[in-house]
Amino acid sequence: MTPPLLHVDRASKLYTRGGLLGREVFRAVDDVSFHLDATEPQIFTIIGESGSGKTTLARMILNMIRPSGGTIFFKGKDLGTIRGAKARRDFMSQVQPIFQNPFEAFNPLKRVDRYLFMTARNFTSARSQAQMEAAADAALNKVGLSIGEVRGRFPHELSGGQLQRVAIARALIPGPSMIIADEPVSMVDASLRMSIVNLFRTLRNDLNVSIIYITHDLATAYCVSDGIIIMQQGKVVESGQARTVLDNPKHSYSQLLKASVLSPDPHGRGVLTGDSAASQQARASPPPPQMHDAEPQAH
Repeated sequence: MTPPLLHVDRASKLYTRGGLLGREVFRAVDDVSFHLDATEPQIFTIIGESGSGKTTLARMILNMIRPSGGTIFFKGKDLGTIRGAKARRDFMSQVQPIFQNPFEAFNPLKRVDRYLFMTARNFTSARSQAQMEAAADAALNKVGLSIGEVRGRFPHELSGGQLQRVAIARALIPGPSMIIADEPVSMVDASLRMSIVNLFRTLRNDLNVSIIYITHDLATAYCVSDGIIIMQQGKVVESGQARTVLDNPKHSYSQLLKASVLSPDPHGRGVLTGDSAASQQARASPPPPQMHDAEPQAH
């Protein structure tokens, strides 16, 4: 039997916070489980407001931080067993990140095409300049750009939407099986958000790549997601097929999120419109910036 592409099994992440007068354990992610099937690519969305634990969960899936409890498997392999530069590079070639702010993902003093060329050199068989340019151009074409449009340009010479597309192209160069996109449209102009989110749907269909889409925006999640989980204060409070969950949420937190972003239409069906002040009532307070890993818990 083929193992799941990704299996998150009761993953938790604990931090300690406080000072000399006392410390307490904070559960950033608390006993989260879900899986992505290996036989069919999908857009799987993790929804939650600030402080819900969704970014911490993403960092664990990217193997950037280790769980305090539980296990995360990628193609049947426990991420905790990945050791050595080659094993890490092999994992990185299959699981690529796209971060929230493209202007922070690129050095402002470095031309963006150099990032593409380095990725091609490190993760493909390209060695000559011509081969690296060809690999970069092929990836850029998949996101609606070309090497001619970005050649020699610095990040500030591109729009936010263009730069985020370059970031997506960079993630595509290794030919990954899965992309982790953490709030990828929150820093992009509202008029461009759906074009980028729809691009994920194209990549899923054309390249057979699964995408974990992390967001607080129910509008885009409703449009493109296959499966979802909704997180509150580190816990999964609801999960299932996206349309089923978002059309008829069962948990009070999910209902509040939906009420914050839905307005009725003449046909009696909710229309997702975006974030509003009401949704802020559901936001959990983020942890203080100075935290340390708690001692691993037995599991």
